Amino acid sequence: MVGILSIVIGLIISSAFSAILVYATELLPGKVDLVAGLFFGFAFGMGGLGSAILGKLADETSIVYIFKVCAFLPLIGILTSFLPNIESKKA
Repeated sequence: MVGILSIVIGLIISSAFSAILVYATELLPGKVDLVAGLFFGFAFGMGGLGSAILGKLADETSIVYIFKVCAFLPLIGILTSFLPNIESKKA
């Protein structure tokens, strides 16, 4: 069951990847290559660091504790409400 849910969650998270990249390129028009490079580098770098940290924490505690910690990570998505509005305001 955990394997199936992990696949579904992975598909949902990866579906937002392209939308986030488009949003980032709209913030810096004309610098698509810079934004894409920074975005992919940051995303995969943070993924690698996160898996190493969670692995170390799993060694010290238990895998059940890691699942409980990861259950709360999507709450970070609340921070997206503080992103700037990029639509131009017409007077």
